Amino acid sequence: MSTNEGSPILAYYQQIMDGTITAGHWIKEWYGIVVHGLETARWAYDPKRARNVINFIERYCRHHEGPLAPGLITLSLWQKAFLSVVYGIVDSTGRRQFREIVLIIGRKQGKTLLMSGIACDHLYLSGGYGARVYICAPKLDQARLCYDGIYQMISKEPMMAAAAKRRRTDIYIARSNSSAQPLAFSSKKSDGFNVSLGILDEVGAFQGEAGLRTGEVIKSSQGAREEPQLFYTSTANFVSEGLYDEIIKRSTAVINGTSQETRLAPFLYMIDDPEKWDDINELQKSLPNLGTSVSVDYILEEIAVARGSLSKKSEFITKYCNLKQNASIAWFHGQDIRRMFDPPGGQWHTLEDLSDSYCVGGIDLSQTTDLTACCVLIEKQGILYAFVHFFMPANRIEELTAEDQVPYAKYIERGFLTPSGDDYVNYRDCFVWFARLIEQYRIYPLCIGYDRYSAQYLVQDMAQYGHHMEPVYQGYNLTGVENDLEGMVKSGKLRSAEDNDLLKLHFLDAAQQIESGLAAHARKKLSKARKRCHVDGVAAILDALCVRANHWNEMGAQLQNIDYDEDPAQEAEEVEKNGNL
Repeated sequence: MSTNEGSPILAYYQQIMDGTITAGHWIKEWYGIVVHGLETARWAYDPKRARNVINFIERYCRHHEGPLAPGLITLSLWQKAFLSVVYGIVDSTGRRQFREIVLIIGRKQGKTLLMSGIACDHLYLSGGYGARVYICAPKLDQARLCYDGIYQMISKEPMMAAAAKRRRTDIYIARSNSSAQPLAFSSKKSDGFNVSLGILDEVGAFQGEAGLRTGEVIKSSQGAREEPQLFYTSTANFVSEGLYDEIIKRSTAVINGTSQETRLAPFLYMIDDPEKWDDINELQKSLPNLGTSVSVDYILEEIAVARGSLSKKSEFITKYCNLKQNASIAWFHGQDIRRMFDPPGGQWHTLEDLSDSYCVGGIDLSQTTDLTACCVLIEKQGILYAFVHFFMPANRIEELTAEDQVPYAKYIERGFLTPSGDDYVNYRDCFVWFARLIEQYRIYPLCIGYDRYSAQYLVQDMAQYGHHMEPVYQGYNLTGVENDLEGMVKSGKLRSAEDNDLLKLHFLDAAQQIESGLAAHARKKLSKARKRCHVDGVAAILDALCVRANHWNEMGAQLQNIDYDEDPAQEAEEVEKNGNL
């Protein structure tokens, strides 16, 4: 093993940081994580393993089309750094650390050529005996682009060609019993494989549940392999709620530090500022091979066409800038969430501690057979303290514990989750929770926001009790409120009053769906980082923040809960501003 010194990883990172190479936010952050991990011995670096794959591609793999064909491939620094991360970083056993690799990159950046070279290396060098390479794409013609690239590289190099045979469905190397085969994605046809190297090409076009299922099947087929690799490659696309959205949410969560995954390596080449979509300097962030695999003049011509057509502009922004419309990304940074759940002065708060206070509330009822969240936000000395309580049908706790992989019994024991009803949440429990705040702790919600799909009888009961209830539609209309929440979490103004790990999980799993990549201030709405996770606690807080913002002018003075005995100067200022309260 060796240090990172002199590696392509460090060389690439240094040129990014000194401005020699223009890179986007996600690439800067990811390589910062990689370099820090090597410096702190989180991982080890094996330069020989990195050199082996780099040397193999540059010595034996050739271009098979275009003006550079049939010359040998010369890798750019970003490609060498990419391969060094994927192959050179190893775990404590000396095996490759990263098993899932995400490469999201703009059009015409040599993605398919690079994957073909990686596949050849796997067949002849790194894959070992019995290697199985599968190239999967939405259509067989797309999968054949990489598959044919593999065959062309093999046929142009005598050493490789002598050992290979092209059969009807695959390329076969008898001496190592290895093969490569193209597939059109279909989860029904993907069972029974024993994949050592999977390449899911153009995942942006893998649609819906079938696309997600195909990714899961290919990944699960690698269970018997010691060092499996699964590459997800794509430009951005227009398909929503498919495999692309899933891997982007996972990738950004890894980079933000909100994911516990350790085997995923995300390389997200995207521009940062959508309003600079036609700026050639900004485009270097999504097109790292600009000037190599595609000329600057060609991109300038494409920009000229896009400026004259809205449809061409949309396509350019998606395919060259790599900004997907309606994309979902992980929301909060891990360090900000850790601060939110780190009590000021090391002391958690109870409802009793914050009694005799005004507040706002939020209710997210979600589904009757799942989690429901109720919250209040209480401001004291400029900090908003969040109390969030959850309810779950009693008969579903064991089932949901297994499905969600969350120890709900522990949260019941700690008092953050209440079994409610049998098979459905009994919303009367939500009513009782808010009533107890007033009657036992003298905590007074001045307004409670609720999602508009809430049970109407609960809303009526709450209103009859005296609560000011206000419906909140949770969509793109809450962009401003979501920006406020993000700012409060970053600045430390919003804190969890309790050591509520269940709420913390919801913040870690929170994502945002971006409505459009065409505007710098695109609208956003709350979504989930993973399909089987919950963000109900975050949704309830958004409901509360929404009504707080809506009624701040008339309620703000009360909601600040200023203790004038401790701060007479503040009392004088408030009297001057608002009159004698």
